[in-house]
Amino acid sequence: MRINLPNSRTFSKIFTKAIGADIVENINGITTDSREIQKGDLYIAIKGENVDGTIFLNDVFKKGALCAIVSELIPDVNGNQIEVSDTVKAIGKVATEWRSQYDIPVIGITGTNGKTSTKELLKHILSSKFDIHATEGNYNTSIGLPLTLLQLTSFHGASILEMGANQIGDIDILAKIAKPNIGLITNIAPAHLEGFGSIDAVAKTKAAIFENLHDGIAFINYADDKVRKIKAPSKSISFGINPDCDYPADIHYDEDGTITLTINAEEIPTFSPNLSFAKNIIASTAIARELGVEWDAIKDRVHTFIPPKGRCEVKNNGSYIVIDDTYNANLESTVAAIDYLSAFSGEGKKIFIFGDMLELGDLSVDQHMAVGRKCDEINLEAVLTYGNHTYSTNEAIKKVKINHHFKTKTELSEFASEIISPKDKVLVKGSRGMKMETIVERLLEIK
Repeated sequence: MRINLPNSRTFSKIFTKAIGADIVENINGITTDSREIQKGDLYIAIKGENVDGTIFLNDVFKKGALCAIVSELIPDVNGNQIEVSDTVKAIGKVATEWRSQYDIPVIGITGTNGKTSTKELLKHILSSKFDIHATEGNYNTSIGLPLTLLQLTSFHGASILEMGANQIGDIDILAKIAKPNIGLITNIAPAHLEGFGSIDAVAKTKAAIFENLHDGIAFINYADDKVRKIKAPSKSISFGINPDCDYPADIHYDEDGTITLTINAEEIPTFSPNLSFAKNIIASTAIARELGVEWDAIKDRVHTFIPPKGRCEVKNNGSYIVIDDTYNANLESTVAAIDYLSAFSGEGKKIFIFGDMLELGDLSVDQHMAVGRKCDEINLEAVLTYGNHTYSTNEAIKKVKINHHFKTKTELSEFASEIISPKDKVLVKGSRGMKMETIVERLLEIK
């Protein structure tokens, strides 16, 4: 990870205030990766499970780093080392001081599914009114979020920060660094259970974003039972497909299978059959309206929005359609993706290619079987699976005629190429670690 600093002089002052150590030099950028060092950078040496960043100190100084933050001074290194007790916590403290300069809407987004898609949609909508600062890529961790905050400037009118979690306490750490005044939990579902242990632990961890709002606004997804039960200490605004919400929404499926939303009596065509995308729109609309964005601007931005890579991307190779939903997977997002596939009309088969849902712990078998039962509920012609856990999906399927498990992605791709015909619709889904996008690439090459 590497960033360019917008104001090196201000950074030096804030660094001294937060850490108690002077940086005389004008720092150009910050990086945690020795391979990305540029002349004039500050290097953060992180001790990971497998690698200690201090072993690269001589290398980074040779490349032009001006100084390095370390948790232990390393002898015989020719360069300026600044010792702190914990390098990750140190850059978090600096980021918190940096953020405190700005009195603007800071929106924190967390949840099991839809964080990135909602962040990108909200960024697109709010940019009609504000210059937006937002998380880029996967900078949603205890390292990435501080680096993101350090790119906030006086030119920005609002900030949107994605907050990820793999274990208990992660969101509390991030929220204390970012100090959001608007909080959104997209949903709470089983994911990363090997780190959390239970769905209740997931809920408790996500709830920390509301607990750290103080005088801010918590946006409540009324459709999610676990989110709805969280008591926000600050003001709360609800949204969802329920007339009791502050932003009640109705969903109408048009003749072409796409969805039109009605939110507070305003119609918003989504140009998509994806129910998950529709839910992201409802959340983003509620926040945008509270920040003063006009309805016409919201409708225009929804119309022109392009989803992030690997999130239900519809790709056409000139013969058939491939739906690339390979960014990640758990039960809720997989069911939503299957519903998305089901909503497509017209000629051609509907084929589901499925890789493992990872980090589900003891729930893995049951949840993979639930996907199989979902496949039986709709009119699928084929289910092709790959991985160590999707056997359970195949075993649960009783009605789908073509139902096969494959040991390799190559075998799966070759079989798929034999059964796919013009006008077919093919959904590819799996957890990030399964790298199912390689199958998408292969399918798009087939004519």
